[in-house]
Amino acid sequence: MGGHSHWANIKHKKGAADAKRGKAWTKCSREITIAAKLGASGDPGSNPRLRKAMDDAKAVQMPADTIKRAIMRGTGELEGAAFEELTYEGYAPGGVALLIECTSDNRNRTRGDVHTIMAKNGGSLGAPNSVAWMFKAKGLIVVKKDGAPSEDDVMGAALDFGAEDFKPVGDAYEIYTQPNDLQKVRDGLVGKKISAATAEVTMIPDNVVSVGEADAAKVLKLVDLLEALDDVKNVYGNYDIADAVLEKLAA
Repeated sequence: MGGHSHWANIKHKKGAADAKRGKAWTKCSREITIAAKLGASGDPGSNPRLRKAMDDAKAVQMPADTIKRAIMRGTGELEGAAFEELTYEGYAPGGVALLIECTSDNRNRTRGDVHTIMAKNGGSLGAPNSVAWMFKAKGLIVVKKDGAPSEDDVMGAALDFGAEDFKPVGDAYEIYTQPNDLQKVRDGLVGKKISAATAEVTMIPDNVVSVGEADAAKVLKLVDLLEALDDVKNVYGNYDIADAVLEKLAA
């Protein structure tokens, strides 16, 4: 992997996305429903995506009954809105490529909302595959150094369980896997008493664009506004913002 750290951006993203628990619950509920529907199973033991979605829901204190109803909507045991997955592509200020994953029950509304935010904040939507070719799906597990075993122990365990790459970055270790191996590697680490701060399938850019302070503020504002939309599940970008710039903007 290149020298681009995803941990700082993940911390920024999580703080913004989970600022309001209600929005976090809405997004988790939709992901659970989609996972149960596409996996053709309401059993997290045989549906890794559903298991991950349920773990995320529990992390934001979603009630068990709400999780159960979301699963039942996905399996068809309860009536509910018909959600579909949509992906939009485009550019943010500074030539940054964005990949925007959505879960929607009204694609016209979703596209309109995404287009409006992009247009009002220096971005633009592109045609299908205008930027998607720049990204590859990878499993990403982040382990905080504080409280973890030695670097050699974490790296050795990760590679033994099937990880593709390992990278110490700042106060964390980044472990990369094939998407289908994410849960296996995560479970293996847990068995070794190595807990993950985050574990998710993410889109990793082949190359990154270094963004200075002026454009960084615009890019982060645009990403925050997009992620605040209920229909938006994830926003991926090929930007690289220096830690010093992130700290200054967060002050």
